[in-house]
Amino acid sequence: MGVLGKIFTWWNGATIGTLLWSRRHGTRVGEDSFGNHYFESGQLFHGRPRRWVIYHGANDASRVAPDWHGWLHGMTDFKPDELPPVRVWEKPALANQTGTAAAYRPAGALERGGNRAAATGDYQAWSPDDL
Repeated sequence: MGVLGKIFTWWNGATIGTLLWSRRHGTRVGEDSFGNHYFESGQLFHGRPRRWVIYHGANDASRVAPDWHGWLHGMTDFKPDELPPVRVWEKPALANQTGTAAAYRPAGALERGGNRAAATGDYQAWSPDDL
């Protein structure tokens, strides 16, 4: 992305102003598996330290790992590296798959051929004449 895109667009990553403000006022706390960087400042916001994320790539909130989401929103003061290890049954976090080839498509969806199961006969269509 060019310099003008970095100055004026917020949807393709942090703007230059946000990056400079983060370097000056924030302390880098960590990084997640998606490459996002997390910051915290001593300035209180509603009685809590201000916390924010600089996304690696497009700004998409679904790309924040669940453990970092809890830290960002003040649900816990423990950073993810201070939490207990991941349980065997926990799956890794995924970004939102809507609109991609990996999106969920139930039986009967047009993308899967569009063959719906036949009606079972317990449905009766509504008609305004029934009133």
